[in-house]
Amino acid sequence: MSEVLSPVVNRFASGTTLTHASANAALAAGLDRIAAGAGAVDCAPLTQFDSSALAVLLAWQRAAQARGAAFQILNLPAGLASLAQAYGVDTLLSARH
Repeated sequence: MSEVLSPVVNRFASGTTLTHASANAALAAGLDRIAAGAGAVDCAPLTQFDSSALAVLLAWQRAAQARGAAFQILNLPAGLASLAQAYGVDTLLSARH
């Protein structure tokens, strides 16, 4: 029997910008959402980012794992996926494009 993944019901949006300047605020907001039960972040709105975005995504993922929950990164922009690959952290991200 094949496993059917249920749709993600409780997700939050990344926002349009996730850079060094906004990383702390984004991290805190995401951690609050994860603590409230969010199981995914939708990165579709994300248009401006730097390597700080990777650190925030990884921290959100770790926070969900610490709660024993799965966490999905949805619609990761191609540029951010390339940056993750360049830094060697692409395999750590549970991202779906």
